[in-house]
Amino acid sequence: MKIAVDAMGGDNAPQVIVEGIEKARDEWTDLEFVLYGDETKIKKYLKNSDRISIVHTDEEILGTDEPVKAIRSKKNSSMVLAAKSVKAKEADAMLSLGNTGALLAAGIFIVGRIKQVERPALMPTLPVTNSALGVNVLDVGANAEAKPTYLQQWAVMGSIYARDVKQIKEPRIGLLNNGTEEDKGDTLHKEAFKLLSNTEGINFIGNVESNNILSGVADVIVTDGFTGNAALKATEGTATILLKEMKHALLNNGFFTKMGAAIVAPSLKGLRDMFDTSHAGGAVLLGLKSPVIKAHGAADSKTVFYTVKQIYDMLLNDTINKANTYFEQMNKKDEDK
Repeated sequence: MKIAVDAMGGDNAPQVIVEGIEKARDEWTDLEFVLYGDETKIKKYLKNSDRISIVHTDEEILGTDEPVKAIRSKKNSSMVLAAKSVKAKEADAMLSLGNTGALLAAGIFIVGRIKQVERPALMPTLPVTNSALGVNVLDVGANAEAKPTYLQQWAVMGSIYARDVKQIKEPRIGLLNNGTEEDKGDTLHKEAFKLLSNTEGINFIGNVESNNILSGVADVIVTDGFTGNAALKATEGTATILLKEMKHALLNNGFFTKMGAAIVAPSLKGLRDMFDTSHAGGAVLLGLKSPVIKAHGAADSKTVFYTVKQIYDMLLNDTINKANTYFEQMNKKDEDK
């Protein structure tokens, strides 16, 4: 299995990417990697080139670039060439820490979407209070507007992913809404609720409110990209402020407070670890013909390693083809009616 890597995307590229890829290479002997980027910069950090090759590129898509324009104009960039290698079946999957919008555009226009999926979705893994597996939320920004059928397709793919990658036998699928009652929400969410309630092969548990996203009530939560992105940013922002203010309160209020901080430090470590999502890897662009995963631009080598693990599990379990097969079977049933 071969993974194409955009080695120039992200804040700390290519160092953290090379370090994470080498660690993954040493862990899984049946993986090969092709790193696209500045060969001189990559070789500076590459200690062992076993099963790692480099394709030199002299263009790079920046975080400030307009996504679709960048994909069309920077045809020799590391991101575009990596995506083209997946389209040409020279690689089985793609990883990038670069411009999210550009990667989404590359995924749709170059790699291509699954025929039966109307719109791909961006799906990260968020921490939950009672499980190390976290919760997958989609869409969190790929589609500001959505149709009920989009949410239905995302629920199916999210369920397949949770079974394959997270080894959850019957993933609980929730619909993010402004109340738990069946008749809550706008037209989109009311119609989506009806569709999900009658969708074969998923364990739909009903509506989930935003205050329960991190409580572990569901394994996969679906919503439109506008709502999902707002909920994600609010959750991340709250967690960041909470941890920052807690640290300030414990370390800047006199000697006795500092003594108390030292006593509770082991307990607080668990809270810090809960919000350390590096082991969850990156966000999957779900709905494409091949696995394409976006890790955070500020990711470290540990996150890169776990992102490779995500890809490895998807390839090993043939997750994309399972989604294809599901939708083909559903279409056939509809045609036979």
